[in-house]
Amino acid sequence: MIDHVDLRASDREASERFYRTILAPLGIEPTESGEDYVGWNDFGVAPAEAPDRVTRNMHIGFVASSRELVEAFWETGRSAGYPDDGEPGPRPEYRYDYYGAFLLDPDGNSAEAVHHGDLSRDGNVDHLWIRASDVDAAKAFYVAIAPHADLQLASDKPGHAHFTTGTGSFSLVSGEPTRNLHLAFGATENATVDAFHAAATGAGYRDNGAPGERPVYHAGYYGAFVLDPDGNNIEVVNHNRD
Repeated sequence: MIDHVDLRASDREASERFYRTILAPLGIEPTESGEDYVGWNDFGVAPAEAPDRVTRNMHIGFVASSRELVEAFWETGRSAGYPDDGEPGPRPEYRYDYYGAFLLDPDGNSAEAVHHGDLSRDGNVDHLWIRASDVDAAKAFYVAIAPHADLQLASDKPGHAHFTTGTGSFSLVSGEPTRNLHLAFGATENATVDAFHAAATGAGYRDNGAPGERPVYHAGYYGAFVLDPDGNNIEVVNHNRD
């Protein structure tokens, strides 16, 4: 499953205000907040280290437990002055009962509140859309790590590959590529983390952090990191929590 998604913001305080504002109507409140990071369980925002390290061209969908909350999300954001990216309404092209609304964050990423009959039950994030400079190349990367990240390639069309992750999902679509995204998948054994890293680096993908403990996050945190073809930081992590 998707364990967590982190964005790098050009102005962390501005992005924090945006996400606090739009997520509150959904009942999603911060679970941690500090000078350099604010998190809502499986979603977080941190400052970009440099202008070329900002997360851009990403779409993230958040769980809304009703259509009314989708509308409240959009109305709250619009009242606060945030740009519209799609007013509340059905999107049957995605699913027969799909109901969503869209806003743009301060760095131009698309944030959505979505309600449908098969919402993620594992956290606040229902789905991601990652834009890829080469969808086939990106798909090959995620297929290579799929056995270790619990991914299934559910749909494969020209310019669009859709993966499921338990009750959540993400899609690869053609376009100006998503940059500087951090996406982590959960594991229940350290050996799975090791296997993920070995499979990815063995297939020629770039190492971004060997398997090991990261106590800076919490005791027992065991993760490994590689870069996808567009340079996004992909992780598999075992929290070693009972």
